[in-house]
Amino acid sequence: MNNHPVSIDRPWEAESQTAFLQKSGHGYRVGIPEKKNFFKEFSFAFRETFFHDDPLYHYKDQPRRKQFWLGLQSFFPILGWGRHYNLKKFKGDLLAGLTIASLCIPQDIGYAKLANVPPNNGLYTSFVPPLVYAAMGSSRDIAIGPVAVVSLLLGELLKHEINPKKHPEEYLHLAFTATFFAGITQVALGFLRLGFLVEFLSHAAVVGFMAGAAITIGLQQLKGLLGIKNFTTNTDIVSVMHSVFSNAHHGWNWQTVVIGMSFLVFLLTAKYIAYRNHKFFWLVAVAPLTSVIVGTFCVYITRVDKDGVNIVRHLDKGINSSSVYKIYWSGPYLVKGAKIGILTGIIGLTEAIAIGRTFATLKGYQIDGNKEMMALGVTNIMGSMTSCIVATGSFSRSAVNFMAGCKTAMSNIVMSLVVLLTLLLITPLFKYTPNAVIAAIIINAVVGLIDIKAAARIWKVDKLDFLALLGAFFGVIFKSVEVGLLIAVMLSIGKILFQVTRPKTALFGNLPRTNIYRNVEQYPEAVRVPGVLIIRVDSAIYFSNSNYLKERILRWLRDEEDLNKEHGLPRNQHLVLEMSAVTDIDTSGILELEELLKALKKLYVQLELANPGPLIMDKFLAANYVELIGPEHIFLSVDDAVAYCTSKFKATENT
Repeated sequence: MNNHPVSIDRPWEAESQTAFLQKSGHGYRVGIPEKKNFFKEFSFAFRETFFHDDPLYHYKDQPRRKQFWLGLQSFFPILGWGRHYNLKKFKGDLLAGLTIASLCIPQDIGYAKLANVPPNNGLYTSFVPPLVYAAMGSSRDIAIGPVAVVSLLLGELLKHEINPKKHPEEYLHLAFTATFFAGITQVALGFLRLGFLVEFLSHAAVVGFMAGAAITIGLQQLKGLLGIKNFTTNTDIVSVMHSVFSNAHHGWNWQTVVIGMSFLVFLLTAKYIAYRNHKFFWLVAVAPLTSVIVGTFCVYITRVDKDGVNIVRHLDKGINSSSVYKIYWSGPYLVKGAKIGILTGIIGLTEAIAIGRTFATLKGYQIDGNKEMMALGVTNIMGSMTSCIVATGSFSRSAVNFMAGCKTAMSNIVMSLVVLLTLLLITPLFKYTPNAVIAAIIINAVVGLIDIKAAARIWKVDKLDFLALLGAFFGVIFKSVEVGLLIAVMLSIGKILFQVTRPKTALFGNLPRTNIYRNVEQYPEAVRVPGVLIIRVDSAIYFSNSNYLKERILRWLRDEEDLNKEHGLPRNQHLVLEMSAVTDIDTSGILELEELLKALKKLYVQLELANPGPLIMDKFLAANYVELIGPEHIFLSVDDAVAYCTSKFKATENT
């Protein structure tokens, strides 16, 4: 900061100002921030928390008619991209929509089974929700519908409240209630701009949770893949494997095993070919529908269903019926549905926003997280009223959508129309579809959720993150999906708390022939300054870590004193605290710095502060800490502080 005159409303004495100017040879001093009133500080903090993206920027200096139109576009992006839509874009969207429709139809039937609802409800979820999202969503690439993890979580939570086999109608009503509240949760998070709450699930915890859920889903499909009738209702790996092997002698159906394994190999082979050569991406989409068609035809002509091969049996023909009257608007199931909806809604958001941002980055555009939340929320609210379960972005379908060349959200509309035709015309044809084929399709779909590369990268980069990954993973496969989710959240928050309460500190030294000071661990050639201990604090100083920092700094001093005695070096008479990384400090932090100052004086060590930021200086002034430590002990840089300490040493020697 330039050497400007000091404002008269600052609580500084003239002689204190002079001290600041005298100790710096280059004519600069530690800046004194302008005093802000409480309202301005609160307004700034509020804007940065909830409106960091400056959503009203595009409305500035615009006529009211234009502002009204921009407002409509913000809620319905289709009004924006629809004005510039053309035949070339439609060709790409048509191909992409047809491709993902061929993938979603068999997947929807399988995901409905995961949620323990009739297959029709899975298909309904790929009809109405994609239409709503196409009008309100900002992502060009997300394919909307039921997904494996959310469907499994929904099914697990619902069956704890109502048995789907004994009370199927009540169970379905609770599913619609949960879907409604999932939408309400998503809309609330978006409208109140609380999207940052979703980010409390760390990437590592999500990777572990998804991998554990994928394995759990795959193990659940062994019932259909092997033709087991008496299968456990638990989802943990121990119960499932016990159920599988206890039925090995008499419970497996060999025809089912042959059908399931054959189509699983076919699906995995198609996926491998597409992975190795992106020109064959369409195989990923065509293979599941081909499996359903071929499997259904084979069962129909051989009638192996009479030999114990389980089939879908019945799918109602027709479009979604209204389910408004089926939602629990009162009673005990209202609260239970709300709890389930909140959980599934948040997980659905996490998955959809991650997918949307991934493909937006690849195509070079941005999506608004809060608008996405509102779009998904309205999608699920409308879905709950039209017999749908929770819908969100599907990674497998979105990837196929992207590779098929989609241009806009019109591909979702095309997919929805294909599903509509399926519901109106050909659902009875799925009667003979073997459950083993559906199981193989689901296993093939969830294999992609196991991200080994991401896990390996997390292990290389951050071992603590990897522990969070393992905790979420083992919680899901050894206990349940909801326990795994709880562990994922706890570990994510726990890591934040650990980093806040145990911040990093570093010992600094001088790089030879320079005035630069750096971490001696990172730069072993950095030389310690005799008689001066330089410590950098790499965190804000709050009540949660201030006592630890004080004790850690004193421990640094003690350890360095021991080294000095061992090597015959002079004792440290000055402790320089490098504060450029300290972004904030509270009253507890200032009190602990006062205690540190007292403790150092007892040890005949002078505390020096280097480069405190404007917010820190403002609070130091308000708390009279500058007067306590003395303005001559606050410096613009570490080099200035060391120069001051060295001059004191020389003055002492001369006397």
